[in-house]
Amino acid sequence: MKNFINISDIDKKDLRKIIDHAKLQKQKRSNLSKSAIDPDAYLTDKTLIMIFEKSSTRTKISFELAMKQLGGQIVMLNSKESHYGSREESVHDTAKVLSQYGDIVMMRANKHEHFLEFSKHLDVPIINGLTNLSHPCQIMSDIMTFEELRGPITNKKIAWLGDGNNVVYSLIEASVQFNFELAIACPQQLTPDKKILKWAKNKKAKIFITKNPLEAVNLADCVMTDKWISMGDKGNKNKKKKLLKSYQVNKKIMRSAKADAIFMHCLPASRGEEVTDEVIDGKQSAVWLEAINRIHAQKSIIEWCLK
Repeated sequence: MKNFINISDIDKKDLRKIIDHAKLQKQKRSNLSKSAIDPDAYLTDKTLIMIFEKSSTRTKISFELAMKQLGGQIVMLNSKESHYGSREESVHDTAKVLSQYGDIVMMRANKHEHFLEFSKHLDVPIINGLTNLSHPCQIMSDIMTFEELRGPITNKKIAWLGDGNNVVYSLIEASVQFNFELAIACPQQLTPDKKILKWAKNKKAKIFITKNPLEAVNLADCVMTDKWISMGDKGNKNKKKKLLKSYQVNKKIMRSAKADAIFMHCLPASRGEEVTDEVIDGKQSAVWLEAINRIHAQKSIIEWCLK
């Protein structure tokens, strides 16, 4: 049984196979509608159970379309519709029941430790759709998108501006596994998780952290960012926005990167805060391609888990 929880857990060769397979499957679907089943779909007898502790647009729809294109079925749960997370039934018992109802689980969880605890009791594979610690499916689709536009990501420079959040956590893991340079610009108070930075250092990752956004984006092949205030962020929002004000991705920032640099954002975006309209809607923006590639990358992840 193969789980997809963190990018660091997966062998480099398997990660490359997932990306390459996603590209191939996307090419095969070039003349098909989004609702059409793949010609070589073989998951017609499989069911994906999706559990949402957090609301979602892209994760929900992309996983649903992914499983349908593979010929499979979908069952969706949230905390209000099931006993999961309630006092009425233990996590162990819920996991055992779902293992009998479905063939694979995707979970979007509030806390990473709760996700790990739930995964221990499942008898079927689980995919991390997002936790407070990591967002691996997003980064896999980002790598697919980058390579679709700019070729192999190996030895390229990716710049991240803003909060050192869960997306950055997975991006740091990916920089090691796919061997690209990562420059992170953020305030000292919002530096990425120390545990993942230590792991990356031990792996001799090409990562550096700076307070200066212009230094980070210098000669970058791609500039990435995310919302300053994440879903469920309980800190002082106004204080955080002030800290991050100078990390906005705008024309000045993009001019400091390579002339053909692309812009990425996992969405949803707070326009006028972490990114300006002229950048997210501009010629260098790849955000809409990122969004559609969630379907293809996640299809490949599902197939990898079930093969």
